[in-house]
Amino acid sequence: MPTIKSFSVGLSPDSNSLTNGVVMGQITLELSKECKIVSLYIKLKGKAEVKWSEKHGKRTVTYHSKDKYFSVKQSFIQENQGNNVVDQGLHVYPFSFQIPADLPSSFRGRFGWITYMLQANLSRSMRIDDKATAVLNVVYRGNPDPVLMIQQQGNIDKKMNLFNSGKVGMDVNIEKTGFHQGEGIKVVASIQNRSSREIKPKYHLYRKCSYFAKGKRKLEKEDILREVGEAVPPSAGQTVTRIITISPITPVSILNCKIIKVEYRLRVYLDVKYASDPEIKFPIVILPAPGGDIF
Repeated sequence: MPTIKSFSVGLSPDSNSLTNGVVMGQITLELSKECKIVSLYIKLKGKAEVKWSEKHGKRTVTYHSKDKYFSVKQSFIQENQGNNVVDQGLHVYPFSFQIPADLPSSFRGRFGWITYMLQANLSRSMRIDDKATAVLNVVYRGNPDPVLMIQQQGNIDKKMNLFNSGKVGMDVNIEKTGFHQGEGIKVVASIQNRSSREIKPKYHLYRKCSYFAKGKRKLEKEDILREVGEAVPPSAGQTVTRIITISPITPVSILNCKIIKVEYRLRVYLDVKYASDPEIKFPIVILPAPGGDIF
């Protein structure tokens, strides 16, 4: 039977509220027999990192950048400290760390990530070190900018081409910019259809992830949802209201990281046959659900 029966890292329930920025947990070590340990410690690290490659002729250029937020360590057993021999049985080593405020939310995308990792390390003589890890899912809950509560408005008019006579136009309002996970975006559109065909309002919410390294930007887009409203008949005007519900698990916006930016756009447009679609785009900031956990 191996000497180390189990070795793990866990977060305490109190850490879910991140009281005063303190992360608390414990290392659990179970031994089948007495063991001499050279060292036992735990580290907590936070960082953002981006990496991608591009072809430039025959050359492949790799773009890479890293932003380290913190690295802290707590030791429990150190060499020649007199506590190196650990008895058989179950042992629990509690730890706590104070971490900085205003950290960007955890994130993982195709070309970059923001991670917060706990790693415990147990070292024995003449043996490969044993390691145990746990991931913190940090959600930024800074004070929202008052600008996020201001109403947004946009309008557009478009003259039809030779396949469609007349004009179409719309005036669109949404109540604010910042919305919580699980909240509905109320979209009010006043549509004027002075053309010879019916038109349909459509709604498209998508995410833009920007990665920055060596003065370059890598853009990644992803659809979040698409919805279609009821048709507006020819030579008619109509005001339509639509509630676009944000999923409770949609990742929050990230606007406080130097090398990664996560933004959202709501595209409201009119589906016009045989013509380019008139559209209005609104920036959307997705905030964490009220009262949710930090981890």
